[in-house]
Parts: sequence; structure tokens; C-alpha cells
Amino acid sequence: MPDKLGGEDVVQITFIMLKPGAVEKRLVGKILARIEGEGMRIVALKAIKLGREGAERLYAVHKGKPFFRDLVDYITSGPVVAAVVEGADAVSAVRRLCGATDPSEAGAGTIRGDYGVSITKNAIHAADSAESAGREIALFFKPDEIFS
Repeated sequence: MPDKLGGEDVVQITFIMLKPGAVEKRLVGKILARIEGEGMRIVALKAIKLGREGAERLYAVHKGKPFFRDLVDYITSGPVVAAVVEGADAVSAVRRLCGATDPSEAGAGTIRGDYGVSITKNAIHAADSAESAGREIALFFKPDEIFS
């Protein structure tokens, strides 16, 4: 599902989620503008309050790790903004734009470097592969909600 062929470039869709801190600090527009500024298109968007079960499904790959509970607690602490992003090599392009997971290691000019507070409170979640993107998109969006 996440790959589409388009000309010479591989056009992909990927999943992002702006975390509660980014929403609370009113950074949604700034962060989405950065993504669009890199040539990406937002093809689905919704603000939601994620429940514990949904958060645990999203972060299932981290279950059993020491930070899992803190991550789930944080992501359910307030509204989030989920989005599907489309563009050339979207998964890797968005991951580069986000920067390292730890904001102290993310470069200036990256979303996490500029807006993140800690590894958990790093402003944005971004799918790490096309497979993850497909799984995560399906958790948040029905096919008819994506305008790709």
C-alpha cells in the first residue's frame, strides 16, 4: 500500500503523528509547513485523543522495552495530530526532516532538534519503513480518508 510509482522517482506515502507536546505548544502548523516545504503533500489529517489500546498497538514493536510505559502514558496525555504524507521517497525524506529520535542528538533545523524536549517528548512520530507506514496508517485512517 505505501508505494506508488511515479515517473523516475518512487512516490511513497508514510505516517506521521504530532505528539501531545507539539499540539499543546501550537506547533502543528509550523511542523506541517516544514513537511510541505520539502515537497511533500498531506493527503490525510486528523486530530484525535489516542486511547491506551490504540497507543499500545502503535508502539507494539517497543513492548517490553523500559520506555514503553512512559511512551504510552505520554502519547495518551493529550490530543495528537495524525497524518499521511505523500512524496518522493517519503519515508526516508520525512525521517531526515525529523532528525534523530533523541532531540539532543538531532541537528538544528530538524523538527526534533528544534521542538523536541526528550526522547519520549520529541514532537513527532514518523514511520521507520514502508511496512511500518502501511501498518500505522491502517491504525488511524480508512482508505476513503486518504486523498492520494
